Amino acid sequence: MTAVVTGGAGALGSAIARRLARGGHAVALLDIADVTGTAADIRSRGGVALGIHCDVSDRDDIAHAFERLSTELGKPTVLVNNAAIFPSGSFLDVSVEEWDETVAVNQRGYFMCAQQAAQSMIDGGGGSMVNVASIVWHGFWENMSPYVTTKGAIVAMTRALARELGPHEIRVNAVAPGAFPTAAERSQHADLAAYERRTIESQSLKRRGTFDELAAAVAFLAGPDSSFITGQTLNVDGGWVMT
Repeated sequence: MTAVVTGGAGALGSAIARRLARGGHAVALLDIADVTGTAADIRSRGGVALGIHCDVSDRDDIAHAFERLSTELGKPTVLVNNAAIFPSGSFLDVSVEEWDETVAVNQRGYFMCAQQAAQSMIDGGGGSMVNVASIVWHGFWENMSPYVTTKGAIVAMTRALARELGPHEIRVNAVAPGAFPTAAERSQHADLAAYERRTIESQSLKRRGTFDELAAAVAFLAGPDSSFITGQTLNVDGGWVMT
């Protein structure tokens, strides 16, 4: 079994890759940042992992990455679309270039990786895709319009692909994380203590989630225990959007 995790250099992506590796997957980590350290760490723990430099907004980069990982690890049976960028600022100040860049990574990149993986999965008799969306798609966040828009598109794309790829025994689901303590969070909020208080107040569970908890949800949707689940978006948010 081979799993592809885009955005594998980040905290969420590396946690997902490690969890899938522990479950017996050979893991290919794709990112524009250096993923060799994470891949080496997985191998040091007995797993199989390959780090590949890949810009998911570039179709040729994706094609080359999938060709390499298929040769070295085997054709993918799991795809986790996770790579994303996180611009913030007033909608009135968003440039067309910034909007286009966000769509290129967060939306078009998911589409191109899914299309690339789908053919391998069809040839191999099936597979599972998990798209990392976000609870922001519910729409009650300000100053994040490009990010919110692309994450909403990912939820819609998940449903569309689940319907179309289901006859090929390919399941397509999404996870929508709440607020996890990522580097993006630290860069976006000047007063982290105040932001953390607001986050916990908004959640039903009065603590921060861990990367391993999100990775467990992804592993569930990627694996055989969710074999009759497709087209769904699972909120992993401590009960935030419920309140």
